[in-house]
Parts: sequence; structure tokens; C-alpha cells
Amino acid sequence: MNPRVRLIAAIVVAGLVAFAAWRLFEHSGTLIKPALITPDMNAHEALSPDLGARVDRLLNERKEANRAGRPRLIALTFDDGPYPVFTPLLLDQLRTLHVPATFFLIGRDAEQWPELTQRIRADGHEIADHTYSHPDLDKETDAQVREEILKGRDVVWSIAPDPSLRTLMRPPHGRFTEETVDVAQSLGYKVVLWTDDSGDWRTLTAEEIADHLLEHATAPEIVLLHSGKLATIEALPRVVARFRAAGYRFVTAGDLIRQVPADQLNHPAKGPV
Repeated sequence: MNPRVRLIAAIVVAGLVAFAAWRLFEHSGTLIKPALITPDMNAHEALSPDLGARVDRLLNERKEANRAGRPRLIALTFDDGPYPVFTPLLLDQLRTLHVPATFFLIGRDAEQWPELTQRIRADGHEIADHTYSHPDLDKETDAQVREEILKGRDVVWSIAPDPSLRTLMRPPHGRFTEETVDVAQSLGYKVVLWTDDSGDWRTLTAEEIADHLLEHATAPEIVLLHSGKLATIEALPRVVARFRAAGYRFVTAGDLIRQVPADQLNHPAKGPV
């Protein structure tokens, strides 16, 4: 083979190998993204794992996917709101299905719709902190993050006090930094993310939302959903029926966290239901 051709072939192969390695590295980052960061966890280690941890997850992904004995508990969590049209419809649906849920409410919206906030609590659901004005916390200073968390907590607490407002928070849009987490931890908060993002923040049909959740199930499971989406409400009967048929029990995020060690939430078993 011509030396020039061999050199070009070697460069192409090296490029392909480098690209494949980069994709695997990125995939490993998705695999080990935590669903829960507790106050006693090291935020840097949880969010920026070293190369050894990434390789270990890649090598053990298939084994973990088939790991037996993980609790079949699922927490439906709804971000944002409350909203004057969709939240009552959602609450009606959850009541019909006999499913408890966790609502990460925006303080400003709860302030605007106090009756809906009170109904969420009266219906037996859990209310947790989603900040006061729903900013991108990764763009805020530590002082601003602290103010958003505490003001959101205090406003909603004054309307519908729930102990989880003082212990569970979720950063808006899932955007945060290690410094964001450090602030939340210093205030005694568990940062609750998710094991599956339903994608309902996009324009999806009820069928698409349900298909995604059924195909990407984990055990245990924290599902990210949103309160202001009609398609989400319409997807719930099918989702709930299938998960129950597969032996899952619906609980609030707080109940799940109390029953399941953080490492099981951060490394759940995966498989469709």
C-alpha cells in the first residue's frame, strides 16, 4: 500500500477511535448523573466522577440493567405551577387513579394561586421547593441561589405547609452547578433530580410520553413530569396501569427517599415494563 494512503487510513482510524471514545465518555456521564444528592454527599464527586468511575459504569452497565432485588417503587414528580386549568385536571386524574405525587412548586405561582396550592396538599400530595421565581440557578450567585430557595420555601409554606418544603428541592430546568448544590446542602436540602425525564416539556403526544416512560423504566424510579401539560395528564392512566401490572407501587418522592438508599436511586436497575 502506498505510504501516503497508509497514513491517511491511519489518521481516519485514529479519528474514528477518538470519536468513539468521546461518545462512550459522554454516555458514561449520562449513566452516572445522580438522581439524588443528599446533604452529606460530596457534590464534586457526585457530579464530576473521575475516569475510573466512568469506565466502571460502562463495563457494568449490562450487569446493572439485570440486577435483581431493586425495589419497584415509583415517584411521579411534577415541576412548576400551580396552574389554574391544568393543575385541577391533573389533581382530578391522580385522585381517580389513587396515585400520590410530589409537586415541586414555584413560589411565585403558588402565591398567585393559593387555593390550588392548598388543594394539592389537601389531596394528600407532597409539596417541595422549586425556588421562588424559577431562574437558571447555574447563572446565579451563591447569595441569589440561597435567596431563591429560601423565599420559595417560605412563600409556599405560608400557604400550604409541608415538611418536604424544608428538605427537598429541585433546580429549575435541571440547571445547576456544584456551587448550587453546595448552597442547597448547606441549607439542609436533598437535591432531587430524576431517573427518567419523560420529555413532556417538549411538544409530545400522550402516546409518546407513555411509550417513553414504559421503555425507559428503572427500579426504583423518580419520573420528571410537568404540571402544565394536557398530554401528560392523558398519558397517566396507561402509565399507571402498566407500572402497577409490573408490580410497582406509587409513592411520593419523600417516601421513596426514606425507603431507598441513595446509591440505589443513583444506580437503578433498568428495563421496560
